[in-house]
Amino acid sequence: MRNLILLCILIISYPVTSQELSFDKHEIIDLTHAFSHETVYWVTAREFKLEEVAKGKTEKGYYYSANNFSTAEHGGTHIDAPIHFAENMQSLDEIPLKQLIGNGIKIDISAKALKTSDYIISIDDLKDWEKSNGKIPEQSIVLFQTGFGKFYPDAKKYLGTDKRGSEAVKELHFPGLSTEAAIWLIENRKIKAVGLDTASIDFGQSTDFATHVALMSRNIPAFENVANLDRLPSRDFQIIALPIKIKGGSGGPLRIIAIK
Repeated sequence: MRNLILLCILIISYPVTSQELSFDKHEIIDLTHAFSHETVYWVTAREFKLEEVAKGKTEKGYYYSANNFSTAEHGGTHIDAPIHFAENMQSLDEIPLKQLIGNGIKIDISAKALKTSDYIISIDDLKDWEKSNGKIPEQSIVLFQTGFGKFYPDAKKYLGTDKRGSEAVKELHFPGLSTEAAIWLIENRKIKAVGLDTASIDFGQSTDFATHVALMSRNIPAFENVANLDRLPSRDFQIIALPIKIKGGSGGPLRIIAIK
């Protein structure tokens, strides 16, 4: 399986040759929610808007379609660049590609999180996963399945509220990663990135976003609103997570896939 990730790196690094690349023996899983009027955004963020510019036959007889779109950086399936919560850390365009491509593992804590919407993933959850699956490999991309992905795009169930604006922040309820667990992963497992199927790597009731700060002050990006985590095994898959390249961006829409 490791040969696959080397292959992905070669695709990025070298020109295409006459030899065809094939993934016929592997399943490619799209972990990205489509962007539309249904896309879930942070309650204070500008939502996605698609404006039709043209659609149909032109005077010269050919079909032509074009749109304008506008959106906040942080909404739908997206990446938080380190600069989002850490001064002078990497902006979106500065994150090395090798940090966004790598071996993935999935830690499923949905049995706990679906019982308690404010559940916070702990170091014990990480160690419990290792008891069943072995040590988390260094340089892994760690994904957390909380089970909340099944509620997307129902904001009431997914976020805890369907209200918008600053007053809605206090009504947010969804699971997240503890600061202690984030630091443990960085210091003990040398991870590349983290991701989960909720709107924030911090749990909904967080007011200090300490997990964001802990990760991003160490140049570790986070993927939020990741889709289809229920289709992944616990380990032995690869992740390719390529965001829109915004110079100086604090985040942006992300196309993330898994290969297993």
